[in-house]
Amino acid sequence: MFFRHALAQGVSFILSIILARILLPSEYGIIAMVMVFINIANVFTSTGFGEALVQKKDADELDFSTVFFCTLSLSIVIYIILFIGAPYIAEFYHTKEIILVLRILSIKIVLSSIATVQHAYVQKRMIFKKFFFSTLGGTVISGILGIVLAYSGFGVWALVFQYLTNTIIDILVLLKTVPWHPRLIFSVERAKQLMDFGWKLVFSNLINVVYNESRSLIIGRSYSSADLAYYNKGNQIPSLAITNIDTAIGNVVFPAMSAAEDKERLKAIGRRAMKTTSYIIFPIMIGLIVVSRPLILLLLTDKWSNSIIYMQILCLYWMTQPIQTTNWQIIKAIGRSDLCLKLEILKKAIGITMVVIAMYFGVFAIAVSAAIFGIISMVINILPNKSLIDYSIKEQLLDIFPALISAVIMGVGVYF
Repeated sequence: MFFRHALAQGVSFILSIILARILLPSEYGIIAMVMVFINIANVFTSTGFGEALVQKKDADELDFSTVFFCTLSLSIVIYIILFIGAPYIAEFYHTKEIILVLRILSIKIVLSSIATVQHAYVQKRMIFKKFFFSTLGGTVISGILGIVLAYSGFGVWALVFQYLTNTIIDILVLLKTVPWHPRLIFSVERAKQLMDFGWKLVFSNLINVVYNESRSLIIGRSYSSADLAYYNKGNQIPSLAITNIDTAIGNVVFPAMSAAEDKERLKAIGRRAMKTTSYIIFPIMIGLIVVSRPLILLLLTDKWSNSIIYMQILCLYWMTQPIQTTNWQIIKAIGRSDLCLKLEILKKAIGITMVVIAMYFGVFAIAVSAAIFGIISMVINILPNKSLIDYSIKEQLLDIFPALISAVIMGVGVYF
């Protein structure tokens, strides 16, 4: 699972480097402004219902088809809202070019909703090689198309069509390879049952995404599209590494945790996930901090040099991710979506306050606030699992300490 995902992400990274060398930071910035609203909208269709299907031990055909029609209907409503609201969003950013870009790229929301249940089906049955074919196929074909359009002078539209093509291919491959397809059956009662678990996760993820996108929103509104592009490009490499590792492991760990019969087994799975992810992620993040300057100058050229400092700072934020994710998966697997919601409200109230304060001191301060918030968020996620499965802060720190020390030693050696 991990190596298949790593290959797909590696191909995506190579293609993104080629595009970044062709296109201007300001063009990437326009896409980043639009993706703020698309990422927020995607929360309503890509989370909640899908996770409820994975968590429900006896989910059947009726449950899957019900979720399919719910997410599809909701995505259409959301698209209409964004289509109508596009001029107001463009006015907010003072960039008229956003209107058409948002209206076209928002089609991705409706398209993505079609594959939501397929993703849940694959995850629940742990047949992850299905993801590999759809992800790799979509990445390669859409990436080549984006490069051709960029070389042909299409600018920001090269990125728009790359995103849409990637989503379309992902859907087509999953529809072909995954043995589940929607049937014309629907149950209001099943929808209510799944939503009873799912709405709290939707709201939790919404808070999380709004908080994460708030930085892009503030930078795009208060500074320039180029500043936003530098920040996002500095975040791209560390976030890519985390997405590759944390998502791959998380997709396996959450179903395994949900199937655990007792707290001892759940704790054992959690500890193994914690040790594995930290052992991989810590040296990668520390290594990236040390080599960030030559790496960006080599891969992206001098025009992206302003991204170096953001990459170094945001690597510190991403180092906290394996601990946050593992604790979060444990809470979800137990079925405490209510606790997930409470924790998200607490964390993001703190995070939003930090961002609002930092915005008056520049983009650098916004990046620093993210790193500090990562540590705060990590501690908040850890605390409940002492009472839930007797997995204390001390125990968790002892589990990750060997990986951290070895990573620091490696980083010092690389620096000198």
